[in-house]
Amino acid sequence: MDANTSEVDEVTIDCTDLEAVVETDKGQLRFGFLPEAAPATVANFVKLAKDGFYDGLRFHRVIKDFMVQSGCPRGDGTGGPGYTIAPEFNDTKHVRGTVSMARGRHPNSAGSQFFIVHGEAVPHCDGQYTAFARVQDGLDVLDAIASVPTKIASETGERSVPVEDIVIRSITIEERDVAEGDPVAEVHSSEPEAPEKSNPAQNNEAGDTHG
Repeated sequence: MDANTSEVDEVTIDCTDLEAVVETDKGQLRFGFLPEAAPATVANFVKLAKDGFYDGLRFHRVIKDFMVQSGCPRGDGTGGPGYTIAPEFNDTKHVRGTVSMARGRHPNSAGSQFFIVHGEAVPHCDGQYTAFARVQDGLDVLDAIASVPTKIASETGERSVPVEDIVIRSITIEERDVAEGDPVAEVHSSEPEAPEKSNPAQNNEAGDTHG
């Protein structure tokens, strides 16, 4: 994030009945949003997606059994949309399929980068990153992305750089059918937690980026 960026003004978009269809080189992912848990974060993601911000960006950070990360226009984890957004930490557990905002060490440093949890549970992220969606369809695609071979990142020494480009071709925002008891409309806080385990990226955290 450049030094002259500032926090974004409040985005007012009704995201109650929206979902995101994410087309990637490995197939399609479908995100169900959690607007009750993180309304401004969902609205920011929806706005960026509608503006085509994510089209053509790649998954630049992949750690199998932890998470996959995208949303950086520079492709190296240091870029963002030109502003930051305030955190909306909530009770949603970071379990397999949870979509959450990446950030730097400062809580207010999120902007456009997001990660999708691949491990069964990463409890050290709970309450530290803004969870705002869940993968409703396409967990096999998530597995395919997470299974791409990786190499060492020269800047961090972390094995997380995919050896092949995995690109977001497009993100389409659509209305979804809302059924009674739809779990997407609820904040999930009752999933069983896996025992906390050491993580190869824990020193850098899930979103140790600048956007």
